[in-house]
Amino acid sequence: SFGNNFEITDPKITASALLIIGEKDYVLKFPGMEDFIRSGEVKNFMPNLEIKFMAEGNHFVQEQLPEEVNQLIISFFDKISM
Repeated sequence: SFGNNFEITDPKITASALLIIGEKDYVLKFPGMEDFIRSGEVKNFMPNLEIKFMAEGNHFVQEQLPEEVNQLIISFFDKISM
């Protein structure tokens, strides 16, 4: 349950992952969040993370820019399935 200590000493997600985030996403305003993502520090926990920023995107990029998001996802899957 939530709050249990599972004694994970080196928490990492090693699967390939894609983060598509809008430059105007309000999540980037959370203290420390933008620097955590842009500096690459997030890759200490997700070393195989690919990050794509969408200049005109907000929090709902999949609704706002569906064709562009779909193409990013397809390209990502093509790359990791090789």
